[in-house]
Formats: sequence, structure tokens, C-alpha cells
Amino acid sequence: MGPLNADRGHARRTGNTGFTLAEVLVVLVVLGIGLALVTTSVGGGERRELAREAKQLAGALEHAAALAQWRAETLGVSAEGGGYRFWRRADDDRWVAYSSDDVLAARALPAGMTVRPMTYAGAPVAADAIVPLRPSGRNEPYVLRLDSGAGRIVIASDPLNRVAYAFDANATGSPAAAN
Repeated sequence: MGPLNADRGHARRTGNTGFTLAEVLVVLVVLGIGLALVTTSVGGGERRELAREAKQLAGALEHAAALAQWRAETLGVSAEGGGYRFWRRADDDRWVAYSSDDVLAARALPAGMTVRPMTYAGAPVAADAIVPLRPSGRNEPYVLRLDSGAGRIVIASDPLNRVAYAFDANATGSPAAAN
């Protein structure tokens, strides 16, 4: 055996200390993925907020229908553009703002978001209509629409007081269901 060489087994460095093509491509891919994630989270914020408001309204509508049956009184909901409010029918047949339940408290929507009633029992309704929820639990189907710059969500009830919501495919270009 000969003398041990200190350089044996180690790669020799040359004068070129630049990056290889593979290293540059890996960095570009990682940056691209990061940019895609940031873009998605920023653009999806308004859409998530719209879906969150729809879910809250749908829950309040189901709660109001159940409360109307439990208390044996007619309740109603009105959509006032920038918010919505629940009502109860007084003894003199007037609608009185409902104030004894936190879930049914008047709700102002975030800026840029609107809500309006679309149909009741299959017929169009006026923007200032109060949709009734009967104590019998037998309610006509109704549809409300929640709009914002991020899209449109349709909130619909069936005769069994089940409320569902979904993004309107005609407004947003995708039929992604929210519920």
C-alpha cells in the first residue's frame, strides 16, 4: 500500500461555484407553490366570509322555525339589503321586532354584502316582505339570496323547515356547494 493521500475521497472543487439547473428549478417550483397558496388564501377570504354569513343565516332560520312551533306563535324574517331581522306577530296582527333571543337578533352584514328575499311559495316577493314562519311548522318554501363581490349564495327552505345554502353557479361560474 502506498501513502495515504489527503485529497483522496473528497471531490475537488473547481473555480465554478454557481447553481445547477436542477437547484434553480427546485427554487422556482417552491416559490410558485408559495405564491399559489398566498393568492388562494387572499382571494378566498371574501368567499369564505360570504359562506360563513350564509351558514349563520341558515342556522337562524331553522332556529326561528323551531321556535315558532315551540312557542306557538308566528315568527317572520325580513331581509333589509344590508342585514336581516326577525319578527313576531303581535296580538293585534302587527309585526313586532323580535328581541328576546340572541340568535334572532337583528344582524347587519359586513360591508359590500346584501341579502334579499327572492321567492315565497314559488312566487316572487317584494324586497321589503316579511317571510312568515307558522306555529304549525307547515311553512311554504322560500328562497333568500346573499350577494357580495365574491359571488352569490342562494339560501332555500323546504316545507319541513330544513334550510340549505349553495353558491349560485350562474353568479360565480362554479356550482360549488356550501352546505
